[in-house]
Amino acid sequence: MEPGSPYPLGASWDGSGVNFALFSAHADKVELCLFDDTGRHEIERINLPAHTDEVWHGYLPTASPGLLYGYRVYGPYEPAHGHRFNPHNLLLDPYARSLHGELKPSPAHFAYRLGSARADQSFDRRDNAHAMPKCRVVDTAFTWGEDRRPQTPWSDTVIYELNVRGYTMTHPDVPNSERGTFAGLARAEVIDSIASLGVTAVELLPVQSFVDENHLLDRRLRNFWGYNTIGFFSPAQRYLAGERIEEFKTFVKRFHAAGIEVILDVVYNHTAEGDQLGQTLSFRGIDNPSYYRLTDDGHYLNWSGCGNTLNLTHPRVLQMVMDSLRYWAEDMHVDGFRFDLGTALGREARDFDPGSGFFDAVRQDPVLSRLKLIAEPWDVGPDGYRLGGFPPGWSEWNDRFRDTLRGFWRGDPGFMREMGARLTGSSDLFEHHGRRTWASINFVAAHDGFTLGDLVTFEERHNEANHENNADGHSDNLSANYGIEGPTDDDAVNALRERQKRNLLATLLISQGVPMLLAGDEHGNSQGGNNNAYCQDNDIGWLNWDRIDDAGWSLRTFVRRLIALRRLYPMLRQPGFLHGEPCSNGHKNITWYKPAGTEKQSHDWDNPPARCIGMQLNGASVQDAAHSDEPEASLFVILNGDIQTVGFKLPPVPPPDAGWHPINGINGDIPDFEKNGDIPDFGSRNQECPHFPPHFPPGEILQVPGRTVLIFASRPRA
Repeated sequence: MEPGSPYPLGASWDGSGVNFALFSAHADKVELCLFDDTGRHEIERINLPAHTDEVWHGYLPTASPGLLYGYRVYGPYEPAHGHRFNPHNLLLDPYARSLHGELKPSPAHFAYRLGSARADQSFDRRDNAHAMPKCRVVDTAFTWGEDRRPQTPWSDTVIYELNVRGYTMTHPDVPNSERGTFAGLARAEVIDSIASLGVTAVELLPVQSFVDENHLLDRRLRNFWGYNTIGFFSPAQRYLAGERIEEFKTFVKRFHAAGIEVILDVVYNHTAEGDQLGQTLSFRGIDNPSYYRLTDDGHYLNWSGCGNTLNLTHPRVLQMVMDSLRYWAEDMHVDGFRFDLGTALGREARDFDPGSGFFDAVRQDPVLSRLKLIAEPWDVGPDGYRLGGFPPGWSEWNDRFRDTLRGFWRGDPGFMREMGARLTGSSDLFEHHGRRTWASINFVAAHDGFTLGDLVTFEERHNEANHENNADGHSDNLSANYGIEGPTDDDAVNALRERQKRNLLATLLISQGVPMLLAGDEHGNSQGGNNNAYCQDNDIGWLNWDRIDDAGWSLRTFVRRLIALRRLYPMLRQPGFLHGEPCSNGHKNITWYKPAGTEKQSHDWDNPPARCIGMQLNGASVQDAAHSDEPEASLFVILNGDIQTVGFKLPPVPPPDAGWHPINGINGDIPDFEKNGDIPDFGSRNQECPHFPPHFPPGEILQVPGRTVLIFASRPRA
């Protein structure tokens, strides 16, 4: 082995040989371990011959792509001082682009003797290589051809959150050999189905290499969601039909060809090694006090709730995260990232800082700063809930939007003021430092919690299959069963549940900000009341394509048409916040109305019994912003969260129009805008609502049934 170079980190093939480089500030020696093609037999150990600026490195002239390897790192074993070196543990390269094989349960993965009196202060000399996955040297070349990022503007973005495995495990158009993989997701039938819905981006639950926790394997369960990362550069083996990373690149290329962006959910807040009693698989055995945030006695700060917290205040750890992000952006062509427990990434010595080193590094990066960046704005550390506190350039999961819509449509009192804020992009949270409405990622359901279908079917969680005595998951879901817990044959209950699904979806897709749908919600997918299906890699967690009934396909049509409606009317996706400023036609850009037809005053927002509201969006606001002479239609929306019918007096129509044309029927149906391109005449074309005239004059009192959304436009849109 030749000395090679300390840069780049990882195993890099240059066409002739492979350079190996591993950071460790506290190691005494590093051995490169080579394995045969099966990964079962270690065939050679070689000392990395050079040590430069805390990087151990060497160049192997005879090596080529496909070579399997790992590391053994020597140094002090002093847990009380943070050092946990044990060369009997084969370790994964933090920069490995590909892994071969799965992690197999073994007591040898622990650097200490399990069951010993001194627990992790003891030292275990058993070798774990037989049960470890191996790193694989790869050739990163790929023919991208004419691949281009869709670069969908934030204001036009509709996100579709899905699990790679769960989405296709029962899909009828995916062969068994490709189900649950990137290859299955990349099939034309699957892409066409997603694209036809109208979404512009898929957000994948974690796809970087992750492992199953031992406590799940003991219960014959698996980590289904993937929030247990062990390799930040390699795709998870279980998502590959073969073992080639080109499969992921092909998936991205085909989604881009369909105009769909790919956003990755990434977990840089912790790793799969757990707390001081966890396994030694990579970072802990390479340089524990550099990679992790530790207490003075060598234990782990657990701001993630998963046993440890990565130390992004260390320059080499920050470099690893930045290198990983750029790798997925530049080599894998992904379009953005959603950062799990994003608050943990912004902590400096202890507290969250929107000007932290991580945020500064991303903001100045010429590649990453141009991508879609989404934060989950909380962790379990001190003062960890930071919704609205992230810096410019970031969007955030808005759980207050979720809870407000759930509470309002369930009929809870006191949500009126919150509804006004959430419908208009949550300016109370995000309108600072020039942030726009797209800072708010709006959602009603996500992977964590009830699906939309379960939200209107169950009042209590039903997580018994997780084998945690039904104590895991959230206990307060703002859900309702409308009289019967679980599925029922009661037609009245089922009709109300279907109406509530439509109310929640319609409100989501007419709100300012970026809507996010949970995959399967457009079909009414159910997890049987399990609101924490993180370990259910089975029928509970999988999207059940073979169980979609006529009501499910009808709901999908409803969602597709809602997205088309959002695309058709730009006032539903304005970048700026609306506060009732005057427009060129003399009307405010947004006006709120009471059922009496009068404008809401400040004190009206704090009337707890009130559950019906009218929102008028003035088309002139879009026209003025575009400096256009082409008039834009205005919209008027009635949201009646009451269980009773409410008489609502229609307000004046912004000029030059004279009446309100109904877009949807009383039962919530929406026309096919993709075919009509304008507002159909409900008086003559909609059999569901034959009593609806072509338009309503201002001042007419409309009887709005309980739990109903009605949408009107001032004119047909050509």
